[in-house]
Amino acid sequence: MLNRLFFQRIDNSPLIIFRIFFGILVALECFGAIATGWVKRNLIEPKYTFPFIDFSWLEVFTGEGMYLYYFLMGILGISIAIGFKYRLSIIGFTLLWTGSYLMQKTAYNNHYYLLILISFLMCFFPAHKDYSLDVRMGYSKRENSMYSYIKWIVVLQLFIVYTYASIAKLYGDWIDFGMIELLMKPKSDYPVVGALLQEAWAHKVIGACGILFDLLVIPALLWKPTRKWAFFASIFFHLFNSIIFQIGIFPYLSLAFSVFFFEPETIRKLFFKRKVPFQIQKTIIPNYKKTFLIGFCAYFLFQLILPIRHYFIKDDVLWTEEGHRMSWRMMLRDRQGSGQFKVVRKNGSEIFVDIQTLLTKGQQRKVLAYPDFTWQFAQYLKRDLKEEGKEISVFLIDSKVSINGRPPTPFISPTVDLANIPWSPLSHSDWILPSNLED
Repeated sequence: MLNRLFFQRIDNSPLIIFRIFFGILVALECFGAIATGWVKRNLIEPKYTFPFIDFSWLEVFTGEGMYLYYFLMGILGISIAIGFKYRLSIIGFTLLWTGSYLMQKTAYNNHYYLLILISFLMCFFPAHKDYSLDVRMGYSKRENSMYSYIKWIVVLQLFIVYTYASIAKLYGDWIDFGMIELLMKPKSDYPVVGALLQEAWAHKVIGACGILFDLLVIPALLWKPTRKWAFFASIFFHLFNSIIFQIGIFPYLSLAFSVFFFEPETIRKLFFKRKVPFQIQKTIIPNYKKTFLIGFCAYFLFQLILPIRHYFIKDDVLWTEEGHRMSWRMMLRDRQGSGQFKVVRKNGSEIFVDIQTLLTKGQQRKVLAYPDFTWQFAQYLKRDLKEEGKEISVFLIDSKVSINGRPPTPFISPTVDLANIPWSPLSHSDWILPSNLED
């Protein structure tokens, strides 16, 4: 059973067309980041870029050179799409995209993380075995089949993403549709639909559909009787997200994944009418079976555990943010913070920091409402003032945070020297005051 599930040879048309879609979409994402000013706003203009903690060394790459960095990723995307030096291109893109992801958190997006995972998996897939320059130029032998495990790896990865996203929505602020109301308020000036999105009944429909779609779409795409309906629902769902939330290529990448759920012969007839069909489905055990199964189990065990790590960290992740990232917790909270950074010199003199002169507007909101940003900014202040030969302590006083429209509540302990305490990535930081979200 396991051999047939993973090691049956099937038509590779879904993988070939996905490679083309994937390459085009990541190229558009990278060139678009330059054209829309995203690179400038997040990686060039800021004095501090707030990389992931422990990856501060990536700051040396930020600056004007990021235009070239993203342009190169765009070129690699084109190379992936046309299948030119595919292995080199996909590995290069994966490394560069991962670096870009780790360089800054201000514009963090779960979809950027998903793109890392898919790019990583594509490094191992033989997606260049047909309709590619590698085949045409003789760099690779043409093949019209692939192992079935490729399909199931993609399906399982998507199942994890969507299922965790659905489960994460099963909390008070989503179920009472208050979070939906907050998400839709900034959309009131949208043409045609803006007023509609402010209606209470629309919030209920959007909230319920968000949970049900994420929970059911993968099983529905797998089951042939519901496949077409699930695909049409996916088109509507992802186009709605693209138009309303403007989240880049993710909705279209999600639609591109659909090719793995339809029969390979259907995909071949739709996109590659001249392609030689693969009709003899047979099971062939590769000599790397044991290595594959170990890697498969290790990868997906990690994927299953990482999103639930916040359950093993003290207090509510909605309050502390500890364990939030890379957990498929999407569009679940709105955080507004306030407070004042106070620097205390060794001689006892005090300085109140004007963050408006040091940070972008987006960063200002983050350092007052997200504890890892708060801690990192204290480290920046310590580093910069130490360059002047001064020993300092950094405190955040009058710190308050409002979660999803609740009244502001004390958040960071005003007595803790944030510049001289270690960061604990896998445990609770006691300088985050206890939550009262149940109140």
